[in-house]
Amino acid sequence: MHDIVSRITMHATAVRMNFSHWCWTLTAASLWTLGCADGGGGEHSQPGQATLAEVQLALNWFPEAEHGGFYTAQLEGFYASRGVDVEILGGGPDAPVIQRVASGQVAFGVTNADGVLNARAAKADVVALMAPYQVNPRCIVVHESSGIESIEQIANLTLALSQRPAFSHFLRWKYEFPGVTIVPYHGSVSPLIADPRYALQGYCFSEPVIARQHGAQVRALMVSDTGFNPYASLLITRRELLERQPELVRALTQASVEGWRRYLRDPEQTNALIKKLNPQIDMEVLQEGASQSVPLVLDAMSRSHGLGYMELGRWKQLRDQMIACGILDEADMDLRRAFTTEFLPGVDPAQ
Repeated sequence: MHDIVSRITMHATAVRMNFSHWCWTLTAASLWTLGCADGGGGEHSQPGQATLAEVQLALNWFPEAEHGGFYTAQLEGFYASRGVDVEILGGGPDAPVIQRVASGQVAFGVTNADGVLNARAAKADVVALMAPYQVNPRCIVVHESSGIESIEQIANLTLALSQRPAFSHFLRWKYEFPGVTIVPYHGSVSPLIADPRYALQGYCFSEPVIARQHGAQVRALMVSDTGFNPYASLLITRRELLERQPELVRALTQASVEGWRRYLRDPEQTNALIKKLNPQIDMEVLQEGASQSVPLVLDAMSRSHGLGYMELGRWKQLRDQMIACGILDEADMDLRRAFTTEFLPGVDPAQ
């Protein structure tokens, strides 16, 4: 485990307060091709071992449960068994994941579906490869004493929202929020704990758990219940790499799927690793994150089509919602180029 930990780096110092194995064997020719990958690429080998392609995977936030499957894939050797040595780069607020992937600074990244559409509208040819979270974990956290039981009922309080993510624009477009003062969200639950007329954004397995640890009786209102439900923690790459190195893309995608399956079933070792990388996160938060992620990842769609599956209808709905609330223009967008399912397990590479 020491060697694996040493391959994982964090590029920020602050942290947020707050069934079967599908076997795929690389041929010798594929290994040579993978070794030529860019985006933090190179070659790495030990005596007597096959050469591994070195690539980087950039996270959109500090290491937390929403990245658990990717860390499991690394910790359990699922990437290495497919001929790839993956360095996972921790993110943070406004981490420029998409810019780094689109420019080729890193080969792969993690972001949400609305970020992919924003990027493509800006002519960045990034592609989503697999979607762990079929149900977005985003929520609004309110005090139980407020009597508010749905987002549409939010009124007469202070609401902390980020100005950047699409969900905040959608909520302000869809709901009147009478008597609500909207302030920036700075990543701390302290104002919520101190003020019963305060609410804030969060992930259902993070901010609400932290608030309860500090004695606050809170309720998590899922943004997905409003109909706004982008795929979350997507694995992305740029189309140039996908077309030039399809076997590399297949390796990362399928190992990541395997990692997510293992993480949901047995998260303890991965959570310990995440805690090591992100010391200020609480183990209870990580445990809750793994537990609550099960129904968010393994919903009816993923159980039917496979973990990480995406469908065109969901992307169309998201695009239309982002247009309606003014994030995207009415310009045509070829959504079939925004994502692909061809590299997921069980898909014939020849198809």
